[in-house]
Amino acid sequence: QVQLVESGGGLVQPGGSLRLSCAASVRGFSFNAMGWYRQAPGKQRELVAFITTGGSPNYADSVKGRFTISRDSAKNTVYLQMNSLKSEDTAVYYCNAKRFQNDYWGQGTQVTVSS
Repeated sequence: QVQLVESGGGLVQPGGSLRLSCAASVRGFSFNAMGWYRQAPGKQRELVAFITTGGSPNYADSVKGRFTISRDSAKNTVYLQMNSLKSEDTAVYYCNAKRFQNDYWGQGTQVTVSS
């Protein structure tokens, strides 16, 4: 069974930084893509960033230039470096991993940007 375990969320002031990590507890296979989604209160879950195996990263327009996604395929781990955080970045952030037709999700980690 695949489990995705996120860490790194928390409370940060506007303009600050956080780094999220997501490790997949699986051995023997790799994912086609890994990425991050977020869901703010009262809103739908939205894509933040993703990166495919051997491909370039992709970002939502709202985070371009501020967030950086990276991946360690050997460890089945994906990271999200978030800089210049804004109050509108406040949300629960979910790790996602795709393998063919299958989607796997983490439990979510809260990111709160507030002074």
